[in-house]
Amino acid sequence: MNPTPQFKPVASKSRKTVRSSQCLEERRSQSSKAATVRTRTKPSRKQTRPQSSPVSLPCFRNTTILPPEFFQIDALDLAPHLLGKFLRRDDVVLQITEVEAYRPNDSACHGRFGVTARTAPVFGPGGHAYVYLCYGLHTMLNVVADKEGAGAAVLIRACAPVCGLETIQERRGQQTEKPILLTGPGKVGQALGITTEWSNHPLYTPGGLELLDGPEPDKILIGPRVGIEYALPEHVNALWRFAIAGSPWISAPKNTLRLP
Repeated sequence: MNPTPQFKPVASKSRKTVRSSQCLEERRSQSSKAATVRTRTKPSRKQTRPQSSPVSLPCFRNTTILPPEFFQIDALDLAPHLLGKFLRRDDVVLQITEVEAYRPNDSACHGRFGVTARTAPVFGPGGHAYVYLCYGLHTMLNVVADKEGAGAAVLIRACAPVCGLETIQERRGQQTEKPILLTGPGKVGQALGITTEWSNHPLYTPGGLELLDGPEPDKILIGPRVGIEYALPEHVNALWRFAIAGSPWISAPKNTLRLP
């Protein structure tokens, strides 16, 4: 297995914009350009195009819930395609800005333990949530990838707030609008107000926790994953971490990220 696949951003044929009101998007510009990322296995564009009906949200309109087939591809392909997409729970909407891919036969993936009470959702079909506690404190949200039985997921490492800032601040216990609010996987889980009971929740169904379509970034950054020193060297050094270039909403360390 080649641990360091090459990535080449190419221009997309379409552009998507998300109209926003009564939320933080009024305070900052959001890119409407789209780009795709070529990875080891190029996903079908038919798979990545949402087919579900539009969902009306209090703070933005004309967005769609991503369908199950969007997620049922290699985690290494899914990860960069999740950048720019939206997570919604109640009045909170977050835009995904940083992710990490965890694949089958990956010595850093929880799937290496096999099917257990905790890891069972990882082996389910793509499109479900996998939520676990890190050090018994931090709630970590992952998006299950690939086909049923594969044992793969994408960790959501950082997000930018879009709607529900007051709720996010209350849940986080921080009265700030700075990136420290959401730059870290435990912070994302806390801001969404989820627990491990959300593990195995289908993210493609209306209500609860949803994953919505959004604009793909113009450029991305890649780098090695964080905090997996226990893994095999080829997996420690694999460039399976992805982030939106130019976004301040990226977790530490930033100096290991670069343009492909």
